[in-house]
Amino acid sequence: MATSKAKSPKAKSSAKPKAKTLPAREKVKVEDTWDLDSLFKSDEEWEAAFEKWKKLIPKFEKFRGTLADGPKQLAACLKFDEEFDRVGERLGTYAFLKSTEDQASSNYQRMKGRQQHAGSEASQAASFIRPEILAIPAKKMKEYTASKELAHYKLVLERIQRYKPHTLSDGEERLLAMQSEMSDASNRIFRQLNDADLKFGMVKDESGDEVELSHSSFSALLHSSNREVRKTAFHQYYDVFAAHQNTLAATLGGSVQRDVYYAKARGYTSARASALFPDNVPMSVYDNLIEEVHRRLPALYRYFDLRKRKMKLKKIHQYDTYVPILSDLDQTRNWKQGVDAVMSSLTPLGDEYCSVLEKGLTTARWCDRYPNRGKQSGAFSCGSFDGAPYILMNYQPTVLDHVFTLAHEAGHSMHSYYSSKTQPFIYYDYVIFVAEVASTFNEQLLSRKLMDDAKTKEERAYLINRDIDAIRGTIIRQTMFAEFEKLIHESAEAGEPLTVDAFQKIYGDLLSLYFGPDFAIDDELKLECFRIPHFYRAFYVYKYATGLSAAIALSERVLNGGKQELNDYLSFLKGGCSKDPLDLLKDAGVDMTTPASVAAALDRFESLVKELDELL
Repeated sequence: MATSKAKSPKAKSSAKPKAKTLPAREKVKVEDTWDLDSLFKSDEEWEAAFEKWKKLIPKFEKFRGTLADGPKQLAACLKFDEEFDRVGERLGTYAFLKSTEDQASSNYQRMKGRQQHAGSEASQAASFIRPEILAIPAKKMKEYTASKELAHYKLVLERIQRYKPHTLSDGEERLLAMQSEMSDASNRIFRQLNDADLKFGMVKDESGDEVELSHSSFSALLHSSNREVRKTAFHQYYDVFAAHQNTLAATLGGSVQRDVYYAKARGYTSARASALFPDNVPMSVYDNLIEEVHRRLPALYRYFDLRKRKMKLKKIHQYDTYVPILSDLDQTRNWKQGVDAVMSSLTPLGDEYCSVLEKGLTTARWCDRYPNRGKQSGAFSCGSFDGAPYILMNYQPTVLDHVFTLAHEAGHSMHSYYSSKTQPFIYYDYVIFVAEVASTFNEQLLSRKLMDDAKTKEERAYLINRDIDAIRGTIIRQTMFAEFEKLIHESAEAGEPLTVDAFQKIYGDLLSLYFGPDFAIDDELKLECFRIPHFYRAFYVYKYATGLSAAIALSERVLNGGKQELNDYLSFLKGGCSKDPLDLLKDAGVDMTTPASVAAALDRFESLVKELDELL
């Protein structure tokens, strides 16, 4: 705020700066908000469609007991179900997006809740479909899938049939279904303890101000340039987990036992095999990831040594690994400049990709850009079949990472755009295994463009450091998490008790392996295994590592290739779930059944570490 030169120093220092407050939703400029007209033009239009949709639920009943009567009857049921789900997705997407604009709005929270409740009722009404399909004899089903009436649903039916060996009798399935709420107890207990009950006290930040230590502020404090701040926050944070370690161990143990129980009940060879089955991913993909990362750990050790030297530390601890080696770049990009930076980096993806995305981020208003009071934090992309692939941001012009976040979410949105334009509704929605490929692909292109355009050695070094930490955090760290999940489930399957000591021994051994012999591992770090939410819903994190590995390999292929390589990648974006995820990636030019893509990503990691050492 400008100050008159006539004011005395005393008057200037005693004036309180005007507090910055977030605007109410209704005060946000229209051009800075998303335009949801592609879903519904008004709440009233939504209400009318919702009432009409809800009245369709009882009509599922007319199909009950008829699915084995012939392909025509089965096709009619599947068509009704598909059309019902399509309308439901559109209703649910609008209600969800409106609820994120201002989470204090009871109207939109109620709208979202009503849609979800109706969807639950519909799921119960349609619950007979899968069991009736699975009850059709194999020979008869083969005749059905060869018929013209069911040509559209052939892949759907084949995927359902895959589950036949792991589907139990009606009575057994009913008993398992009745356990669903009970089986989620471990996850709910962890969430309540972690999100509500654990209190971490106050700490001083680098300015000497008292701040409340929480999950979100803990991450920010670990990025502090003041080492004492990082160290204090680390020990104070984990002291709270130490005080609850027995409860947390019992909770995590219960989650593992649940996974093992359901895998055994359904006849899978292991809990891990059960988790990989839906995506048709062989165990070798998981094992190849771990083995390749193990082979490249010396490069990680060299990076930690580089950090220690450049930060002038006698010993490097885990709380020294988040703060950038160099200070953050003093760069400001307003929304237009951020969009321009992203679009400039994505030119290798061709005119159509870029023109569609640029219009989406500007005049078509796909994106809700800035924070407002009550708005959901963070960022996401929310694509649907009938609506635009919307993006929620809380963009800050002074934060470089927000430009990368925009590129990331734009990647998701363009994946949704191409899939919905190319595939029918039942085959457009891509699975998690490939979801992170398109988003991190865009981050790779942005990173390389900014590195190429860097005006100083320090700017390039900062960007390289960011890229190194992205690979370390997404490929190497997530692989360590994936290996932990593998080991604790194997222990349970072997009948080993999962105690506090057992968990910490397994995790401690992994810390020693992944951080190396010259890294100072604090005893409290073993407690990290109790605070990672993904561990309570296991065998998900490996997809982060495989996703970025595939993205790095594909970005190299497109940047160094020609028209064919670009068309292969765009075909991947258009694939939806029309093939299994490994087949979609193989068609794009990456075979995830071999360790080659992981090896290539770690080759890049090693070369970046070497360049950073030379620059610094």
